[in-house]
Amino acid sequence: MAGNAVTGLPHPPEPDDGEVARRFAAGDERALAWAYERWGPQLYGLAVRALGAGPDAEDVLQQSFVSAWNGRAGYRPDAGPLPAWLVGICRHRIADAWVRRERQRRESDAALSSARLQPTGDVDAGLDTAVTDRVLVIAELERLGQPQRGILELAFFEDLTHAQIAERTGIPLGTVKSHIRRSLERLRSRLEVDGAALHS
Repeated sequence: MAGNAVTGLPHPPEPDDGEVARRFAAGDERALAWAYERWGPQLYGLAVRALGAGPDAEDVLQQSFVSAWNGRAGYRPDAGPLPAWLVGICRHRIADAWVRRERQRRESDAALSSARLQPTGDVDAGLDTAVTDRVLVIAELERLGQPQRGILELAFFEDLTHAQIAERTGIPLGTVKSHIRRSLERLRSRLEVDGAALHS
């Protein structure tokens, strides 16, 4: 058995799944790390199968563990194994991701359809400003990283309050407010540049 390089004593064995679950429910941060190592690949696999490899699947994995950790008071080890509970949370986060994707698709399709309906004689004047700005906003949201993009989508597409966003995501309220403020500042500066270029 491999020993500790300093003391020469064997490393203590990691706890079994049941003990990890009990420590997780009790708020032991080491149990969160063990849970991520043991069941993170399974959850990521679920997300990849549903959403494809890429940022969306990675976001779902991160959000699943954040939600699980912040909601650990709702987990009861005697009611079922921890990995099954984590899978349930992951499926909810996947569903949320699909809702966001569908909403973005509809928003983009509607904006592009409106743009196509503009009279051809107005081409020199550019596309309708409101439609163009909507397309720009959707495009700029895609460029934001997570969790900022998801927070803004919840705020503007689902009309959630800051407190509701904090509850939905498990992110502290102050952090939610900071993300929204900074993200809006970035969006504003980008839209000023992109919009000016498009309307010129």
